[in-house]
Amino acid sequence: MTLQSMTGFARNEGTTGRYRWAWEFRSVNGKGLDIRPRLPQGLESLETEVRRLVTERLTRGNLQVTLSLTVSENRVEAVLNRDALDAVLRLRDELGPGLIDPAPLRLDTLLSIRGLVDLREATDDEAAIAARDGDIVAGLERAVAALVDMRASEGDALRRVLEDHITRIEELALQIEADPSRQPDEIGRRLENQLAVILDNTSGLDRDRLHSEIALIATKADLREEIDRLKAHVIAARELLTTGGPIGRKLDFLAQEFNRESNTICSKSNAVAVTSAGIELKVVIDQFREQVQNLE
Repeated sequence: MTLQSMTGFARNEGTTGRYRWAWEFRSVNGKGLDIRPRLPQGLESLETEVRRLVTERLTRGNLQVTLSLTVSENRVEAVLNRDALDAVLRLRDELGPGLIDPAPLRLDTLLSIRGLVDLREATDDEAAIAARDGDIVAGLERAVAALVDMRASEGDALRRVLEDHITRIEELALQIEADPSRQPDEIGRRLENQLAVILDNTSGLDRDRLHSEIALIATKADLREEIDRLKAHVIAARELLTTGGPIGRKLDFLAQEFNRESNTICSKSNAVAVTSAGIELKVVIDQFREQVQNLE
């Protein structure tokens, strides 16, 4: 499965009859899937379709979904109030014998009568509306597909960045592992020096206290567990990137584990080289986690 970034943009537009419509999708990072549709009046029922199509393809991200609809041609139609016309004609018949001018009623005279003729915007029939709505839904499907493609493209770029970070984490872990300060003879020499300092500055140190101090020094000198865990986390991170899919949360957890081990290494380090590598390790892990926040 491919990786998907949570950031992306998609637009799909078209014309149906006298209507021009356009879908726009804007996606940014989010803890879950938050869909916020903005639909024109009269097309609010499309929200159900928007949510269905998006949830079928995406699992995380904050999405702003906008549908714009404009009319490219305004048509006006005249609607005759037949009841009013019948009333006017009946009145004319009743007054006919007494009228000075019994000529037939002219159109301009009829149009001047308030309420007789109403001029209003023409409406489309059901077939035209159905064709428009069908094209809008098809455009919605294309827009969702385009957004998924863009997020997948961004995901591929993120994969390469994350792989580089993981490789660098592995290199630093091996560098720390191979540092001369971790060789048994070097660890023994440091233990002897630190033990001598304790004995020189402490009078009447009992054997139990001495054993505790030696154990503490030996523990601080041993980074084997931290290095082994770093290596295991590197393997797990690579497996996740190979598997793909919505792995953002899992990689974020691994980033926290990476950071925990690097903190321990820095706190236990008694060598400048190890401390320096540990600090760089923390920087790379921060960069890794920052990029992971963009993954679905």
